[in-house]
Amino acid sequence: MSEVSSLTGRLLVATPALADPNFDRAVVLLLDHDEEGSLGVILNRPTPVGVADILESWAALAGEPGVVFQGGPVSLDSALGVAVVPGEGNDKAGAPAVAGDGPLGWRRVHGAIGLVDLEAPPELLAAALGSLRIFAGYAGWGPGQLEDELVEGAWYVVESEPGDVSSPDPSQLWRAVLRRQRNELAMVATYPDDPSLN
Repeated sequence: MSEVSSLTGRLLVATPALADPNFDRAVVLLLDHDEEGSLGVILNRPTPVGVADILESWAALAGEPGVVFQGGPVSLDSALGVAVVPGEGNDKAGAPAVAGDGPLGWRRVHGAIGLVDLEAPPELLAAALGSLRIFAGYAGWGPGQLEDELVEGAWYVVESEPGDVSSPDPSQLWRAVLRRQRNELAMVATYPDDPSLN
């Protein structure tokens, strides 16, 4: 198998052609991508369940809307915390910061975005977190599976921005991410919800 170029920290934006209802207009933040497979969370699937209902101690740190998001169809009974720590994206010289630094209880994924240890006391991170989102479940792909989907045209791959994790209007994230692209993808943002109405 050829070496996989890591897409960790990038966004997968579902193309209008993607037929899987689990990923209709999904925006997935890739938390891990290597030759062993890929793992990410869907950033724009809020549920009606409040963070306080399942992780009361973390509720005060969760951004608006203060609900749990469905991170994907895998392991819906598990929770993942994704948080932005302001100032953690680059060192003082502008180079990417060294992996592993940052506050205790937070592990860098990409730039200022990282995973939160939800077993840690929230007080450890309260002062450092800029935003926190809690996800139930995740999206996962086996070795080579995501690459096959990319070849099939199921996903657009674009750069993430720290604000994507905590978008206050997740229902508009798919369009917003596409709209900010400086190429033909910006036009896809206008694709109608129901193509038969076009």
